[in-house]
Amino acid sequence: MKGMAEVKALNIPVGISDFEKIRNGDFYYIDKSGLISQILDEKAEVTLITRPRRFGKTLGMSMLESFFDIRRDSRELFDGLEIAEHPELCEKWMNQYPTVFVSFRQVDGLNFAGAYDMLTWVISELYKKHLYLLDSDKINNSDKDIARQLVWGNASPKDTKGSLMLLTRMMQQHYGKPVILLIDEYDVPVAKANSNGYYAEMLDVMKGLMQALKDNQALCFAVVTGCLKIAKESIFTGTNNFVSDTITNSRLNEYFGFVQSEVDQLLSDTGLTEQADSIRKWYDGYHFGDFDVYCPWDVMNYVLELQHNPKAKPISYWRNTSDNAIIRSFIDYAGSTITHKLETLMAGGCIVQRVDENLTYDYLHSSEDNLWSLLYLTGYLTRARDEECKETVPDGMMALMIPNAEIREIFETTVIKWFDDSAKKWNRNALFDAVWSGDSETITKEMNALLRRTISYHDYHEDFYHAFLAGIFTGAGYMVDSNKEHGEGRSDVVVYDPINARVAVFEAKYTKVLENLGSECDAALRQIDERMYAKEYEDDYDQILCYGISFFKKRCMVKKV
Repeated sequence: MKGMAEVKALNIPVGISDFEKIRNGDFYYIDKSGLISQILDEKAEVTLITRPRRFGKTLGMSMLESFFDIRRDSRELFDGLEIAEHPELCEKWMNQYPTVFVSFRQVDGLNFAGAYDMLTWVISELYKKHLYLLDSDKINNSDKDIARQLVWGNASPKDTKGSLMLLTRMMQQHYGKPVILLIDEYDVPVAKANSNGYYAEMLDVMKGLMQALKDNQALCFAVVTGCLKIAKESIFTGTNNFVSDTITNSRLNEYFGFVQSEVDQLLSDTGLTEQADSIRKWYDGYHFGDFDVYCPWDVMNYVLELQHNPKAKPISYWRNTSDNAIIRSFIDYAGSTITHKLETLMAGGCIVQRVDENLTYDYLHSSEDNLWSLLYLTGYLTRARDEECKETVPDGMMALMIPNAEIREIFETTVIKWFDDSAKKWNRNALFDAVWSGDSETITKEMNALLRRTISYHDYHEDFYHAFLAGIFTGAGYMVDSNKEHGEGRSDVVVYDPINARVAVFEAKYTKVLENLGSECDAALRQIDERMYAKEYEDDYDQILCYGISFFKKRCMVKKV
């Protein structure tokens, strides 16, 4: 293929969210340093930035730490970047302020005790970075005693809750300057707690830690990142000069995710411009504020893979993340209206919903609106542009759509798994009895009942019906041969019951016109007959049952040869 030999090997920083490591390690870096001047221009005391996971929040916070931290000399790190074009700003702010950077993304546990252990470990590691404070003659001994307990992980719950307030106060006293506080993934502990049943306990601890944002005389300003804006009244109550920057209402969107010009430059620099269309189809499509954004995690993963294998196809790099359980919990909740909306989305359409960005994790499943809001805020849906949605969108509502091929694949995979699981729970004895007794009328009735329970995808293409038909029997433990890959000469789905020496052969057709259901079913029967599908089983099975089946949307017709 033309151009393959021209792929340029660059250091692509997949999985590295340490700004200093990227800059010193000669990794490829897409310049996001303009974020620094944007935040300083805001002059907010607390800025909360919410974006879906994998959109570069931690790397952005690491960059802010490198820029402001008084204990570093970062001039070389920022040479050639956009922020270096503002010398007066750099002189006033670069490495001029005591800076605290803490990430809560590792705080997790099956119960509160386990998660709290992880939290105290995070605080201990944070304090170990500032052990010099224990030798400062500007800090009183009682504060130092509490700090030592925090270092060892032995502090009381009260002192753990106050640990960020204490650290900022000690640093302000030591340096004689107010402190910049950077808190990354503030909502992860609460999200994990909600999933594992200790939400109230963890929320109480996090509210205590967040007291460092309120009326803190030691604070210069704070930047906080997360996935959701947990309802302001629960964690950020009393925070002065609070600015919330979300995917709907933002000035910072170009700094989280890749915009088109950045992806064009990356593909040019790596010699992969021929991949532009497939990367756009798979990883673009997010509409944040006024920007169209690519998911940076996916783009970087795929570019790295292409350097190793220029023939690599795009895949879902979100697929193996635990966050995908969100979609499953959503489908489990599904009533008929949700089912219909999911089908619309998976067929490439859009739905109009009320979106609330002020959610609390414990109320996520309290209403259908909250569930759609969650899928939007976590990046599984995005806001549709006016030209992408034909529906009129009333005030206070939003048109939502699946952003790209990657997320559509995640939906489809999750729906297939959901169907397999729900088919196992369904009482299928009536269907199987009808199959082995040759009762095509009952088979038709039972299959139609099961079809109505499914969430369809791929706009009812043939693959859907093959998966449906094979899944019914596979889920019940039958040996099934699905021969859609084999081409002509063999039937579509064969179900074996070797213990009772019987086999059921299905030839499936699908039609886009309801009136053709009967004629397509007859065509399937003729094909079974003309190609003598039953013949190859005559030596091994006493009973061979052959069925023609035709599908139209959520209807089917079954006839026996």
